[in-house]
Amino acid sequence: MTFRRTRCPHCRAKLDTPHQRIHPECIDGYAEAQAAKAERAEAKKVRAAAKVERAETRRRKEAMKTVPALIREAQQAFNAWVRARDAQQPCVSCGAPPPDLSGLHAGRDAGHYRSTGSASHLRFHPDNCHAQCVRCNQWGAGMAVDYRIRLLVRIGTQRVEALESDNAPHKWDRDELRGIRDTYRQKLKEGSWAAQ
Repeated sequence: MTFRRTRCPHCRAKLDTPHQRIHPECIDGYAEAQAAKAERAEAKKVRAAAKVERAETRRRKEAMKTVPALIREAQQAFNAWVRARDAQQPCVSCGAPPPDLSGLHAGRDAGHYRSTGSASHLRFHPDNCHAQCVRCNQWGAGMAVDYRIRLLVRIGTQRVEALESDNAPHKWDRDELRGIRDTYRQKLKEGSWAAQ
C-alpha cells in the first residue's frame, strides 16, 4: 500500500482527483516556497559551518598561547577577583577607606605582599594579595611595612609567617594557568569571595 496525498502541500486544501499532487494554481507559489526553504537551509548550514570554524580557530589560538600570555590572563582574572573580594575593605597599606567603585579599577590595585618578581609562586595565593590604593601600590613601593602590620590584623600571624617562609620554587604550566584563570573568572561571575 502506498501513501496517497489528499491535500495540496502548498495551500493545504483537499485535492480534487486521486492522482493530483498539487493544485495547478499553487505550483508557482509552492516552487517559490520550496526555493526559499532550501535557501534558508543552506544559510543555516553555512552559519553552522562558520560557527564550527570559529570554535576551531579559538581552540587553536588557545593552544598556541605562551606561558607568559597565560600568566597575564590568569593574573588579570585573579586581580579582578581580589578587587571584588576586598571592595568593602580599606587599603591594606594606608588604611584609606574604599573609594567610589564606579570607575575601571576605581583607584584600587590588587597589591601583593611578596612581589610577583621575588615570589612568583605566590602570585595567585589569596593571602598574598589584597586591595591597595594605586598610590600605595605603585608609588609607595607597596609600603611593605604598613602592609605587614595590617596584614597581621587581617589574616593573623601564623598565615603571614607561612607566606614569608614559603620559598618553594614553582614552574607554571599551561594547564595549571588555564585552570587558575577559569576558576577566578567563574568565582568573580558567581560572586564567590572564599579563598581556594
